[in-house]
Amino acid sequence: MTRHGKNCTAGAVYTYYEKRKDTAASGYGTQTVRLSKDAVKDFDCCCLSLQPCRDPVVTQDGYIYEKEAILECILHQKTEIARQMKAYEKQKNKEKAETEELNKAAKESKMKVFLDKEMSIVSKPLNPFTQKQEDKPGTSKQSNDEKNKTLPSFWIPSLTPESKTTLIKKPDKTVYCPMSGKPLKMKDLIPVKFTPVDGKVDRVGLINRQDRYVCAVTRDMLGNSVPCAVLRPSGAVVTMECVEKLIKKDMIDPINGEKLTEKDIIVLQRGGTGFSGSGVQLNAKEARPVMQA
Repeated sequence: MTRHGKNCTAGAVYTYYEKRKDTAASGYGTQTVRLSKDAVKDFDCCCLSLQPCRDPVVTQDGYIYEKEAILECILHQKTEIARQMKAYEKQKNKEKAETEELNKAAKESKMKVFLDKEMSIVSKPLNPFTQKQEDKPGTSKQSNDEKNKTLPSFWIPSLTPESKTTLIKKPDKTVYCPMSGKPLKMKDLIPVKFTPVDGKVDRVGLINRQDRYVCAVTRDMLGNSVPCAVLRPSGAVVTMECVEKLIKKDMIDPINGEKLTEKDIIVLQRGGTGFSGSGVQLNAKEARPVMQA
């Protein structure tokens, strides 16, 4: 066996390669897997459905969605917020009713104590040598205390402890973007207009092709490895190279001639390929219990 052999069984040192091999074989430790090209969505696919968009829209953070999918997501979030708000209002009304009942019971108890004191006032002098039934040494309140100290029982229905209901916090009424986690409104969705390679090819033909769209200005091919941006006034998709070299000089939209600002240039968030990071993290990590030193 050579000196630099990976499986050096004759050595007394537990090598790094043997650790990695045993970790992969035993299923313990942190596993890092490089995502392949099939595991990453294309730049023109919806972030929710992962399918090529028919009616694409983009958020201010550069995430592309199918219009139908993102509107359904927003509607679902609003429905869930309405349901939580209804449960919160129900809990609030219940607490209010309980508070009113407690206040009413406290007033009744005060009134009862007052009436008992009024009824106990007599004109005859009291005999100090006579004791009341309840003041006798044999009749103490130990029996009531013993009843109150009974432990809960899980097999007797009347003594089973009751679980406390969890309090519902006031829900947040804000709708958030599924990808960025930032607040999202329907008016923030910007329509996107891709320029197809061949205008005569229908949508089904474009989906079957690997190279589907080109830059609206330079006619360069668009792909996962090409940084792209969307111009807000026209919705056209151009390359970042075109933005840096042509558009930022005059800050005018070349499609419709409108004036541009920095916020009008939205950089698209892309998935990248299995061979290039493309500015995103493509390593999938799965943490597991580590059993070896």
